[in-house]
Amino acid sequence: MGNLQETWVYLNANPLFHLTLTLVAFQAANWLFLKSGRNPLLNPVLGAVVLIVPVLMLTGTGYGTYFEGAQFVHFLLGPATVSLAIPLYRQWHRVRRSALAIGASLLTGSLTAILTAAGIAWALGGSPTLLASIAPKSVTAPVAMAIAEELGGLPSLTAALVIATGIIGAMFGPMVLNLIGVKDWRARTRHGHGQPRHRHRPRASGQ
Repeated sequence: MGNLQETWVYLNANPLFHLTLTLVAFQAANWLFLKSGRNPLLNPVLGAVVLIVPVLMLTGTGYGTYFEGAQFVHFLLGPATVSLAIPLYRQWHRVRRSALAIGASLLTGSLTAILTAAGIAWALGGSPTLLASIAPKSVTAPVAMAIAEELGGLPSLTAALVIATGIIGAMFGPMVLNLIGVKDWRARTRHGHGQPRHRHRPRASGQ
């Protein structure tokens, strides 16, 4: 029993363990997602969180310790976000044709997301720090964290809100779009957390 405990202490102190835990958890969650026929309620990101958090709680591992090992995945988030420009460039002719519709949608969606989130938080008595943290929640994580820091918010809280927004959107977005009759995949394509569901869509969808 003593040897097992010593082994666990060693693994828990090794950054490679937490990186491996992250990758294995996501692969397991993604396997379940694919086996379910890409059911949006079984979002791989949410599944990975559900698998990782109990392990950290049972082992008494703090977030700082976990992040030391998993920060390589965090580092790759930046290049992955930038790489989304590649399909955008490939479909640039379509983007130019729909520039007005895209611009209007981005403006309307951005203002709605910012004003509703910050407005609800303000109405409930949220502090200026909370408002600054919640306002950029619908932007991709690296950008949202930088904006929150500039506004005087908490980047760590913003990151959690971005992830929650992405997961909820990926889980319930398709249902809402089906309900209101949106069928065009160019309109249905969503942010990063929705990407696994759209990898098999036509290139015209921008994926």
